[in-house]
This record gives sequence, structure tokens and C-alpha cells, in this order.
Amino acid sequence: QVQLEESGGGLVHAGGSLRLSCTAPGFNLDYYAINWFRQAPGKEREGVSCISAFDGPVYLEDSLKGRFTISRDNAKNTIYLQMNSLKLEDTAVYYCASDLNRSNCVGVPKVSFTSWSWGQGTQVTVST
Repeated sequence: QVQLEESGGGLVHAGGSLRLSCTAPGFNLDYYAINWFRQAPGKEREGVSCISAFDGPVYLEDSLKGRFTISRDNAKNTIYLQMNSLKLEDTAVYYCASDLNRSNCVGVPKVSFTSWSWGQGTQVTVST
């Protein structure tokens, strides 16, 4: 199974920014929809965003609009999650995932499937 890799997490003060990256060494992600999830301590994993291949639809959780942006750079085989104006409640482990089958997203992912390809996660901690 293809292993995705996230990076870019860290410790940031509230109001700060981070940019998370997702890639798959040796595997071309260009043709696939890629999702971001997050899991805060003691909470269930939740969908954050989905970006389709090429110029397909992009979805972002409503509560995050205006602060988070998802994008992709096919030349770098990388999907980004730009997070601005970070809040304490954004603290979580962030994961990228894909079924590596569909090209278009159908919405913000509501269910996470163990059969998908996942990364190991990257920790984002927002402090006061």
C-alpha cells in the first residue's frame, strides 16, 4: 500500500500560521483526490478538506473557511494545507489520506477508511 507522508507541523502561538505538506515518495498523486483529516486529543478524527485532481472541486470544512486553504503543486507531487490565524482548538494531529482511486472529491470527508492510504500524521500544537 502506498504510504503518504505529512510534514510541516509544529508548535505555534495562537494567531500564527503553519503550512502542512503531503506527498508520496515514488508515487504520483496527480490523478487523485487528496483529503486532510485531524484528530484532537480525546476526540474523533474529523475531515478538514479535500482537493480534487487537476481543476476539480475543492472542499473545506465551513468553520475553517477564511483561515485554512488547501492546494496542490503537481510539479512537486505535494498537497498543502495552509493554516492561518490558528486557534487553540486547531491543536491536533493532522493526516492526509486518499483512496487513490477517485479523481474528484465529493465533499469534505465525513468518514475515514482504514483501507485508504494514510500518512503517519503531523502534530500541530497551538499555544497561548
